[in-house]
Amino acid sequence: MPTDSTLNAPGRWRTVDILTCAVLAVAFGVVFWAWNFVWAGLDPVLAFLPPLKGILYGVWLIPAVLAPLIVRRVGAGLLTEALAATVSALLGSVWGVLVIYQGLIQGLGGELVFAAGRYRRFGTPTAVAAGALACVAATLFDIVVWYPGTELWSFQLPYIAFAALSGAIVAGLGSKALVSAMLPTGVLDRFPAGRERARI
Repeated sequence: MPTDSTLNAPGRWRTVDILTCAVLAVAFGVVFWAWNFVWAGLDPVLAFLPPLKGILYGVWLIPAVLAPLIVRRVGAGLLTEALAATVSALLGSVWGVLVIYQGLIQGLGGELVFAAGRYRRFGTPTAVAAGALACVAATLFDIVVWYPGTELWSFQLPYIAFAALSGAIVAGLGSKALVSAMLPTGVLDRFPAGRERARI
């Protein structure tokens, strides 16, 4: 049984931590692949305001926030997000191998927030900030690679803002909600997050 010192060591990975990140990555890799079709399908619907499609972004950032909230290890968000992007690419992402690089950048964006808190802050503000920053990193990549010729004020800044909002709500608050939903089941008892469960 893990001791408190083991659970509290943010840099010390256990086998269960690695396996959990891998399982989350595979699951969300499939979600990413499916979400690609939603993105493409809604593109014409949002054509009246192209930057608004950034509001769909948050789903792709959930692993970058959820994994650190659960395992609380250095690099958990980066690892899980990058692996999920790789799974998506292997399943046939329309963006090809570039999605792997984007996954690394997205994971790094979220990771920076947890690093700023020295991997000891996992509350709602941290989750929201991590989701938002991961989306900012993702959309900056988009602008450099996919939208270099678009206008700064009419597309780029609104696109980043809509995505950041999506990341804060869907990836940030959504990940906190997922953790809260799992706590009563006991599945997180082997992780630091599991100690937040109210015991009767």
